Amino acid sequence: MEDHALVGIVTLLALLLYAVMGFRVGRARGKHAILAPAVSGHPDFDRAFRVQANTLEWLPLFLVSLWLFALAWHDDKIAAGVGVVWIVGRFLYMTSYSKQADTRGPGFAIQALATLVLLFGALGRILYAVFQSGVV
Repeated sequence: MEDHALVGIVTLLALLLYAVMGFRVGRARGKHAILAPAVSGHPDFDRAFRVQANTLEWLPLFLVSLWLFALAWHDDKIAAGVGVVWIVGRFLYMTSYSKQADTRGPGFAIQALATLVLLFGALGRILYAVFQSGVV
């Protein structure tokens, strides 16, 4: 695990951020008396809920790409660095969207770009390795 400690830390930080988002949804649900299973009501609750839901939609792409990039390139530092960029983008997305929905764009763009770097970086390196090995 020492070889991938940085990616492990980034993974856990991303999951902690997601947990914070979940707690924010719960707090908004209580504050605005939005009873389960309702998923809409007060605009503050709706924004908190959408932040968490959108993050959940992106987590699988991000986490799988993060680990595949680190494994394919044998480079924990670059993968973790791009992962930190994703976390910063998601944090910016959360804080801006929570205040006003139409300000979420920059945070979304940052996290999407970080995810795409990891995804296509992993895909490219894996395809290169497959073709170099003569498997295809």
